[in-house]
Amino acid sequence: NSNNYLKFLVYELKPFIDKSYSTYTDRKNSFVAGSSMGGLISLYAICEYPKVFGAAVCMSTHWPGIFTMQKNPIPDALIQYLKKYLPNPKTNRIYFDHGDQALDSLYPPIQKRVDEIMKLKGYTEKNWITKYFPGEEHNEKAWNKRLELPLIFLLH
Repeated sequence: NSNNYLKFLVYELKPFIDKSYSTYTDRKNSFVAGSSMGGLISLYAICEYPKVFGAAVCMSTHWPGIFTMQKNPIPDALIQYLKKYLPNPKTNRIYFDHGDQALDSLYPPIQKRVDEIMKLKGYTEKNWITKYFPGEEHNEKAWNKRLELPLIFLLH
């Protein structure tokens, strides 16, 4: 259903918003954001539609896809996907973050692998940030406390 969700965003929701409200409609001013699985789908959105979305905020990106790392092929599949489909760092920006409590405790090793791919693909501090928040959990309260950081990064 991920592809259908992205089609809805790109072909129905974004055009409706752009038609109904005073917005900048270009890629440079069109962002997608989410936390947990929303962070994962936001990354997928910028990879699949890099000409629509100029930036993605991926807070506490749920790299495992499920709730365990044992015999879990999803992180490796995501890494391979990113190696092939990460958008151009000259025209796109990506923000990642995570804590280390609850579900977020699963993320640091995978995020390090993703960060290596980001570097290999040419991302720098100008177009990519990964932030680590020790002691923070996987919930709306934690994400709310740090939401200003990706917004400043994207809107600066």
